[in-house]
Amino acid sequence: MAELRAEMAANVWKVLVADGDTVAAGQTLVILESMKMEINIDAETGGTVTVSVSEGQAIQEDDLIATVE
Repeated sequence: MAELRAEMAANVWKVLVADGDTVAAGQTLVILESMKMEINIDAETGGTVTVSVSEGQAIQEDDLIATVE
């Protein structure tokens, strides 16, 4: 299982996948916005995704964004 965590405080701008979706390694799952920059959160491995954030949510450093199993 791969956990994807926030590297900095940000807002969740766009969630591109839903719980249970099958994703490929390198696929963008979530786009964060911080200081007017967009930050793509990509799957490290392929598998089934579980998303832990929602659009518009403010997150902090090390918050869980998604897991891929």
